[in-house]
Amino acid sequence: MPTTETRRLNPVMLWGIFLAIIVIGFIIVRSSTRDLVGVRVAVVDHQNIVSSVSTSGKVEPVEQFPAVASTPGVVEKVYVDVGQKVKAGQLLLKMDDADAVAKIAAANSAVHTAEATLHDIGQGGSQDERIGFSGDLSRAEQQQQQAAKDLAALKALQQKGAASASEVASSEQRLQSADSSLKGLQTRSTQRYGATDRSRAEAQLADARASLAAAQAAYANANIRAPFAGTVYSIPVSNYDFVPAGENLLDEADLNRIQVRAYFDEPEIGKLAVGQAVKIVWDAKPAQAWHGHISRAPSTVITYGTRNVGECIITVDDARGDLLPNTNVTVTATTSQRFNVLSVPREALHTEGGDFVFRVVNNRLVRTPVQVGVGVNLTRVEIVSGLSEKDTVALSAVNNRELTNGLPVKIVE
Repeated sequence: MPTTETRRLNPVMLWGIFLAIIVIGFIIVRSSTRDLVGVRVAVVDHQNIVSSVSTSGKVEPVEQFPAVASTPGVVEKVYVDVGQKVKAGQLLLKMDDADAVAKIAAANSAVHTAEATLHDIGQGGSQDERIGFSGDLSRAEQQQQQAAKDLAALKALQQKGAASASEVASSEQRLQSADSSLKGLQTRSTQRYGATDRSRAEAQLADARASLAAAQAAYANANIRAPFAGTVYSIPVSNYDFVPAGENLLDEADLNRIQVRAYFDEPEIGKLAVGQAVKIVWDAKPAQAWHGHISRAPSTVITYGTRNVGECIITVDDARGDLLPNTNVTVTATTSQRFNVLSVPREALHTEGGDFVFRVVNNRLVRTPVQVGVGVNLTRVEIVSGLSEKDTVALSAVNNRELTNGLPVKIVE
């Protein structure tokens, strides 16, 4: 029969046994979970993978008209405003053209003079000269005829003994002189100008016509007209401003036909090709975007500041006159697109000794080889084989522990 002392110890023993069971249970649980590594995971699913590269660029018109002052002068009047749409041939700006008008008049006079000189050479002289030559030739002919008659009369008298030999000789000399004068006048009237004279006159006429063309061009440049329909987007001068030769007066362009000149860094230019879609963003209108395509891919690498870049021309397809020339924009070229493909985050892909991922199966990591597709961007990579939709892959351990095949893990958010 138990004593009173034994009965008093029973509760103590019971509490001891209870605490021992708790400690043993804690040790068992602790030992079974102490090797589990917390990992972040992702579920394999189908997504669209879009790869792109971005850079800065500058907007420029495809067709533009920069009007410049051909000569120093004063701006007489500006007929348009910035942003105004103009028609082909419309007067935009007028320079003081008094000097241009005077130069046209002088050039016209020089042309008329050169033309008259060339005409006179073709006719053997001016009209006044031809009239004078005709009179001189007529008198010479009369003198020659008279000298011939006098010589014939003296010879007849000599045969009768009424004239001496010296008189006949003197008459013969007068006839020879008359013949010589007549031949000289005839030659001057028909061969006054030679080939050299004609070439000189033709050169003077060509020079005069060139001067007239230059004067007319200067006059035309003094009256600036729109060569095509477009929009005036810059007028750096005002009425009565004096401008030197070569100074920019205004700029016109068709703002519905614009392009972007962009410079992509050397490692990215191999991804670019003609026809790739481009998105264009301007900080001045952050809520709006424009779209275009690459019309000229980089063909060489150039130095642009401190960068090695490839120059790319991007045609803007939806320009509506609201993207201004010379503005700086950001362009994003889509280099590849894959739609509804099986993919994983790039963080889950390992490439040491071949492409593989770690699947999480029954709280353990299973190294799984995979085949990667062409769809790759900064965040995701296409998987062609090795995984199925809804598989769970490990991204990284929360304590930076290296992931290994068979490692016990627990999933953490």
